[in-house]
Amino acid sequence: MKILLNIRYYLPLLFGAGSAALLVGAWWSISLLTNNEIPNPVMTWTVFSEMLATPFYDYGPNDKGIGNQLFSSLIRVFSGFGLGSLAAIPLGLLIGSSKTAFRLINPIVQILRPVSPLAWFPLGLLAFKAAEGATIFIIFVTSVWPTLINTAFGVASIPQDYKNVAKAFGFSRWKYIVKVIIPFALPHIITGLRLSIGVAWMVIVAGEMLSGGVGIGFFVWDSWNALSLEKILSAILIIGTVGLLLDKGFDRLQKKFAFA
Repeated sequence: MKILLNIRYYLPLLFGAGSAALLVGAWWSISLLTNNEIPNPVMTWTVFSEMLATPFYDYGPNDKGIGNQLFSSLIRVFSGFGLGSLAAIPLGLLIGSSKTAFRLINPIVQILRPVSPLAWFPLGLLAFKAAEGATIFIIFVTSVWPTLINTAFGVASIPQDYKNVAKAFGFSRWKYIVKVIIPFALPHIITGLRLSIGVAWMVIVAGEMLSGGVGIGFFVWDSWNALSLEKILSAILIIGTVGLLLDKGFDRLQKKFAFA
C-alpha cells in the first residue's frame, strides 16, 4: 500500500520527465532533419545559459538582458490584463443578471470578440500616440472577452432556488450581489481570468514585435534580425515556462474556489 502511495506521489514528476524527454527527442530529430539549421538542444542550451548568466545587463535601449525584457513584458501584460478584468467583471455581472443587457450587449461582444488583436493596434496608436499605450490597449481588448463571457455565464447559471431564498429573506440588491451572485459566479470568474491571462501572454509577443522597444516580443524579433535562432528558441522556452507558471497560479486559485 505504501509503495502505491509513493508511486502516486511521484507520478507528476515521472510524467513531467517523460514530457521533457519527448520534447527534447522531437527537437533533436527536427534539428537532424534540417542539418542543424534549427539548432539542437545542446547548441541552444549553451546560448540559453549565457543569457541566464547576465539577465539584467543594460547597454542601451536596444541591448538589454533577458531579465529586463521579460520584466517589461510582464508589466505590460498585467497592466492590460488588470484593466481588462476591471471592465469585464462588472459588465459580465450586468449581462448575466439582466436579459435586457444581454440582448443589447451580446451582439456587440460577438462581433468584436473574433477580431484579431493586431487589428486593434493602429487604433491604439491613434488613441494613445505611443507604442507602449497601444500594446497595453490590445492586451486590454483581447483579455476582456474570456472573463466577460465566463462571468456572465456564471451569473446566468445561478439556480432559481438561490434567487427564491434571497427574495424570501428580503435581500437588498447589494446584499444579493455580495451574498449570492459573486460567491456562485466566482469559480466561473476565475476560469475567465485564467483564460484571459493566457491570451494576454500570447498577445504580448506579437504586440511587442510591432511596437519595438523593450520586451520579450522585441527580443525575438531582434534575434531574428541578428539570425540568432538559438536566442529565438531560448526565448520560446522562456515564454512557454512563464505561461505555464501563470496558468498554474490561476489553476491553484481556481481549485481553491471550486464548488465542492
